[in-house]
Amino acid sequence: MISAGFDAHKHDPLGGLRLVEADFMWATEELAEIARRHAGGRIVSMLEGGYDLAGLARSVAVHVKTLMDAGA
Repeated sequence: MISAGFDAHKHDPLGGLRLVEADFMWATEELAEIARRHAGGRIVSMLEGGYDLAGLARSVAVHVKTLMDAGA
């Protein structure tokens, strides 16, 4: 299960972690690989947050595309 929160985005006013879309793509790829090894590729992803709407939209889009490309 992925708690897909994007408040770590660099434009988010609360997170302060300064991640970009490529960072979320990498994290999603890594989690998909773990799911392949240990859960037959099964993943549940739940949107948890993000407060910069443009950054949230781009980050969610890259997360979902990466899940689709991984066959999750």
